[in-house]
Amino acid sequence: MSEMWYTYWLACVEGITGGRKCELCRKNGSAEAVYYIEEKGIREQTITEKEWEILKESKKKRNWREAYQKAVDRGIQMAVRGQKNYPKRLEELAGMPYALFFIGEMPQEGIPSVAVVGARRCSSYGEKMTLRFVERLAESGIQIISGMALGIDGMAHRAALNVGGKTFAVLGGGADVCYPAAHKGLYNDLIKRGGILSEQPPGTPPVAWHFPARNRLISGLADVVLVMEAKEKSGSLITADMALEQGRDIYALPGMVTEPLSCGCNRLIRQGAGILLNEEDLLEELVIKGLLKKKIAIISDTKNKIKLETKENLVYSKLGLYPRGLDDLQRETGLTPQEVMGICVSLQLKGCIQERLKNYYVRAK
Repeated sequence: MSEMWYTYWLACVEGITGGRKCELCRKNGSAEAVYYIEEKGIREQTITEKEWEILKESKKKRNWREAYQKAVDRGIQMAVRGQKNYPKRLEELAGMPYALFFIGEMPQEGIPSVAVVGARRCSSYGEKMTLRFVERLAESGIQIISGMALGIDGMAHRAALNVGGKTFAVLGGGADVCYPAAHKGLYNDLIKRGGILSEQPPGTPPVAWHFPARNRLISGLADVVLVMEAKEKSGSLITADMALEQGRDIYALPGMVTEPLSCGCNRLIRQGAGILLNEEDLLEELVIKGLLKKKIAIISDTKNKIKLETKENLVYSKLGLYPRGLDDLQRETGLTPQEVMGICVSLQLKGCIQERLKNYYVRAK
């Protein structure tokens, strides 16, 4: 533990990429060895003059042993590349940081993760659909990754917490700097029931140019990225571009073509992104992709959780915001008319669906 402050020092050094820091540690044996490189060894260790000056100046800035201890006292931990707690999803990608600083937990390996991003000034439609999709994903055991910003990000975290799910925020400043300040309560809840992480050293303010870099971590930590609302030019689309480069699948929420907040999502769909029509279809696709072993049939309402039988779940999965008739449901499920009618009655009694017109049904939520 006493030697970890050397790693903390190297992680905080600015001006040297994460990959290069890893290379220096590999060639010299450890962060401690890098710290004590003497000037005469520059050529032997293949350190450039510029890198040498950066390292030398960084050692003068502060007492790094003391700084590390202060960070530990504030509950800040580190995940370093090559160590067990560093996310494998990030280790497989280029341009990832040498270390991550985090408070609480890190996303768990072997559990599917979905990133949810969208507009800060989102609409009620965006909030409502984010709540629906994220609650259903979190109920199924999926980890939710987002950036704790106002709007869609905050709603995604809160929706996951609502159903007891795990959710993690990637910040543009230090992990110990709550931003925005309005999310202090959410920040504290995330620490207790998920985690806060950042590649920025503790105490770093959230400056604008950190956020594009932050976005690559949000998408990198996820298996799938959901874009819930986005204008034609937005940070959410930057995240989507990064996700594509990282080989992640992207899904977008469609909206009216006249609505500016839907323009970015509609364009993503036009370019080939998956369409978010309902939660059950998304879960089914995640099963097909091998991210989920099986779809869990749980319907949330405001009072309790209702477990559905297999045939009930089949009928429920075919319903959405627009009324569907018994004939359509019978044809798409392969069930008999009597079975479909009985199941619809059962789902109505459970509060899962509503009959809008005679024999035409929609989801209650």
